[in-house]
Amino acid sequence: MNDSSWGAPQPDAGYWGPPEQGSAAPAAMPRPGDGPVSAHDVSVPVHDVGGDASQTRRMPIAPDPGSHGDAGDGRAGRPGPDGPGPTDPASPSGSAQRGQDGPEPPHTPRQPEAPAVAEGGRKRAGRDLPAAIGVGLGLGVVILAALFLYKPAFLGVIVLAVVVGLWELTSRLRERKEIQVPLVPLALGGAAMTVAGYLRGAEGAWIAMALTALAVLAWRMTQSAADYLRDVTAALFAAIYVPFLATFVALMLAADDGPWRVLTFLILTVVSDTGAYAVGWRFGRHKLAPRISPGKTREGLVGAVAFAMAAGALCTQFLIDDGRWWQGLLLGLAVAVSATLGDLGESMMKRDLGIKDMGTLLPGHGGIMDRLDSLLPTAPVVWLLLVVFVGAG
Repeated sequence: MNDSSWGAPQPDAGYWGPPEQGSAAPAAMPRPGDGPVSAHDVSVPVHDVGGDASQTRRMPIAPDPGSHGDAGDGRAGRPGPDGPGPTDPASPSGSAQRGQDGPEPPHTPRQPEAPAVAEGGRKRAGRDLPAAIGVGLGLGVVILAALFLYKPAFLGVIVLAVVVGLWELTSRLRERKEIQVPLVPLALGGAAMTVAGYLRGAEGAWIAMALTALAVLAWRMTQSAADYLRDVTAALFAAIYVPFLATFVALMLAADDGPWRVLTFLILTVVSDTGAYAVGWRFGRHKLAPRISPGKTREGLVGAVAFAMAAGALCTQFLIDDGRWWQGLLLGLAVAVSATLGDLGESMMKRDLGIKDMGTLLPGHGGIMDRLDSLLPTAPVVWLLLVVFVGAG
């Protein structure tokens, strides 16, 4: 999930963070008619740069040194180390060059945009909430209908999510890192992994994974040898991260009570994120991993654990055949941990790539990968614990 869904609210406008309490106010900007003003007379406070990669904004563009002065080499309007330059107001030659037009108006530095602040002084979460709710409800209806009306239809939903997720991930790797990941063998292999897991179990998934790796290695051989190792390594990571982890959802679906196992998996992951948001937004004060994702708080993690354990106890007691409430407590705890690690892992990737979202396909949510970040690493955890608690089904 995104940082805006966890605790500390994030600004949704501008790159720079809000002024720290007690910092000096910006100096008044010059007005027409005030006379010549040196660039040194205009001061703009610089605040700390906050930032999770998922909230990346473009840095403000610095003025062109050729137009508004440089570090002081005496060539462009600012005094050098040995005195005023030829176009400095204090330089006679500079005044002569301007003639009768008077001094040039000073360059006005661009002010950082202020973060949007909601009523009551709290910053907004930085998402289009109505769009996010509408898209979330629409996805929920499609998923539940496919899950309980026709299991192969839900398998198709998994395959579609895997292919779109791979497309988003490989596109960002190509755009931001120039890593050429072969999408065709990945997409075909990912779909094969998911279907094989549903039809043949874990053994079928492993065989499909091995064949996908071989296909990636062979496909990349048709191009230049430059960066071959880098590209195939990234491709194998993508194959494990997206389709292989998603295969565990297909393994859950294949059980006799498969729809209820998948529903439990979805409920616990969503409830974990909701608990983190609700508790973190209201009580979040202490950062969980400030260097990775400044929006996440320790209080939010406590909320995720509490909500997920409560939901786990209810789900295993009433939805899972032969399940017990105490098993749900352990399941909820494990889901809260794995979902949080998955969220932090994708935040780290987006930080490295310098992007806010992996895609724009889902208004208010970002891309498919921005919705799968918590689900993918949670799937094998839920599958394994359900097998240990109640069997493979």
